[in-house]
Amino acid sequence: MAKSEAAEALTIDGREVQVSNPGKLYFSKVTKISKLDLVRYYLSIAPGALNGIRDRPLVLKRFVNGAEQEAFYQKRAPTERPAWLRTVTLSFPSGRTAEELVVDDAAGLAWIVNLGCIELHPHAVRAANLERPDELRIDLDPGPGVSWIDVCNVALEVNAFLEEMGMRGWPKTSGSRGIHINVRIEPRWTFTQVRRAALALSRAIERRAPAIASSKWWKEERHGVFLDYNQNAKDRTTCSAYSVRPLPDARVSTPLQWDEVSECDPADFTILTVPGRFAKIGDPHARMDEFAGSLERLLELADKDEAAGLGDAPWPPHFRKMGGEGKRVAPSRAKAPLLIIANSPNKDLALAGLGRWKDKHAEAASHLAVDDVLVDSMRGRSSTWTRIRVNLKNVPEELRPAQSTPDPDEKPKASTRKAKNL
Repeated sequence: MAKSEAAEALTIDGREVQVSNPGKLYFSKVTKISKLDLVRYYLSIAPGALNGIRDRPLVLKRFVNGAEQEAFYQKRAPTERPAWLRTVTLSFPSGRTAEELVVDDAAGLAWIVNLGCIELHPHAVRAANLERPDELRIDLDPGPGVSWIDVCNVALEVNAFLEEMGMRGWPKTSGSRGIHINVRIEPRWTFTQVRRAALALSRAIERRAPAIASSKWWKEERHGVFLDYNQNAKDRTTCSAYSVRPLPDARVSTPLQWDEVSECDPADFTILTVPGRFAKIGDPHARMDEFAGSLERLLELADKDEAAGLGDAPWPPHFRKMGGEGKRVAPSRAKAPLLIIANSPNKDLALAGLGRWKDKHAEAASHLAVDDVLVDSMRGRSSTWTRIRVNLKNVPEELRPAQSTPDPDEKPKASTRKAKNL
């Protein structure tokens, strides 16, 4: 058996953090980045990363075998942790509770990165007020084939609308194909009210830019850029500023100034380039806490939508049915079959299964539009997987295949996994 690598001891602001297996590769395809490289990256931009997570409970998304292997979510704080790390107890829509970590300094940041947390997932609340969010989160999620310029144009439309509402938005690249816009708000409203305000905003942007923006929850109804209002539901988290994403080029979710949005290329922001940018210009979001706005005008808009007959929109599937919410059934189930093609923790294996399905049903596959193939990133209590479905709405009835066993069909079990190979 190979001898394990000696840990690297780092002293950070007077606290010692052990980095286990420091040479373990976390990224290996485009550039070789070790666990210690990742820790050093986060220390180099620590003031910016901490601005997004300080005083907030964290869900730990752990890639214990690197970015190219399966991750799992850990809500509960590890029992073995430094005495100087604090926790808070959150309650969830399921009725369960969990004691979650709160990271306030660079040593704590390095400690959780050593656990395999490549990206950071804070809740939208502060530790002292766990039921009243202080952040409205606008997640611009482009569909298949949507251009970066369309994402930018929707973001700029959001910025103009927020200014009309008397609010200030702070944009960042998602670290993938989208843009996140965070808005500090006064912690006066419940999660349900914040989500309601986000839904009103999403619908308003769809009305302003109907050709490129969508507020529709069901993927088969969307087009262009989806404004994911459900990121504001309780228990939802998104990656925060300066998070490294598990992509081959180690791309970073990078804060921007508004005048950078249309000109930037998200691929330019990686673990190798962002520290230099941070050293040169600092954190574009450093003053975010100074601009806490009010939701009153957005909630007034929500009232007008409801008076006009627009009820609540679908919630995430694990939430209880809400008053005013319509049926939680995808429209395609009434119009045309929606087939599950593949389930796998490995996205590449799921896509390979889609390829085999298309080869087997070539004539039916020839009728599929780009947005008829639905690639979903699924999240359970402790694990993630890729689900691929196809909508047969454009396939003539006589050519529609029946549902068969997904290939592969490797949806992870719901039970919590134990971390290994740290």
